[in-house]
Amino acid sequence: MKLLLSNDDGVHAIGLVTLRKYCQAAGWDVQVVAPDRDRSGASNSLTLSRPLNPVYLADGSISLDGTPTDCVHLAMNVLCPYPAERVVSGINAGPNLGDDVIYSGTVAAAMEGRFLDLPPIAISLAGKTHFETAAKVLVELLPKLQSLTLSPRTLLNINVPNVPYEELQGMEITRLGHRQRSDNPVQAQNPRGKECYWINAQGRGADAGPGTDFHAIKSKKVSITPIQVDMTGHDSLEGLREQLL
Repeated sequence: MKLLLSNDDGVHAIGLVTLRKYCQAAGWDVQVVAPDRDRSGASNSLTLSRPLNPVYLADGSISLDGTPTDCVHLAMNVLCPYPAERVVSGINAGPNLGDDVIYSGTVAAAMEGRFLDLPPIAISLAGKTHFETAAKVLVELLPKLQSLTLSPRTLLNINVPNVPYEELQGMEITRLGHRQRSDNPVQAQNPRGKECYWINAQGRGADAGPGTDFHAIKSKKVSITPIQVDMTGHDSLEGLREQLL
């Protein structure tokens, strides 16, 4: 298996380092191309206003002064020394549940791998402690996913409870839940007296009952959610035709 690994927490983040270690131990070819710093919340943005400068690190990883999407885009087209079969993005330090996927650089990096032979994967830990739990889960899942048939341009969003591996209560195929609206931005003043704002924390789970990714994590289960890149509101097409045409 030839894997391209990336993330949004930065090339030196413990989640990515742990993921790489476990994938290499499993005998898979691994190339890391990741941002040079934390780019959480970058979503699917591409850098179009300046050139990007890759830095080749001693361990074989490539650091890029760009977004997660930049990293995977350049890796697939130029930087990866072999044709990658699958993109794996993570392990993110914190969950990507429900509406989080709209903003997530972790999910965005995976999404950029939608053109490869195998469906891309975004994997997140619902905390910042048990990264090895998430790595073990992925290493166990990947061989099972080799022959998996999914709709075109679908990625798998995996969230892992922040508990020791032995405390996991299984896996569940889930749908995305939804969060409440986040609190208002926090107004502040910089040292020069100018008005500024901090974006507040994400809202709590609103649609978070059985069957959702929120509920699976709360139940100490690994959540696996298929996400389609096609954002068309198919359920609304016929209604729009009837009302507007």
